[in-house]
Amino acid sequence: MPEPLSFTAFVISLASTAAIHFGDLPDPSGAKSEPNLEAAAQMIEILSLLDQKTRGNLTAEERQVLEQVLYELRLRFVEVAGGGKRIIEP
Repeated sequence: MPEPLSFTAFVISLASTAAIHFGDLPDPSGAKSEPNLEAAAQMIEILSLLDQKTRGNLTAEERQVLEQVLYELRLRFVEVAGGGKRIIEP
C-alpha cells in the first residue's frame, strides 16, 4: 500500500506543475513546451489560496516550504512575464 501523500509533497507537486507551465521542466511525456503564464499564474493562485486556508494549521516545516515555494514561483513569474529584461540596465 502506498504511503499517504504528505502536505509538503503536495505543495512540491503543485510547484512542479507550475514549473512545467513556465517551460522550466518537461511535461510528463518528456516534452518541453512554451511558457503558459496564465496556467502558471493559476498554480500560484492555488498555492496562495492553500496558504490562506491552512494558516495556523501547518507545522513550521510545512509553513516554510509553502512560503518558500510561493516566493520562488512569484519571482519566476515576474522574470518570465518580463521576458528576462532588467528594470535598470547597467
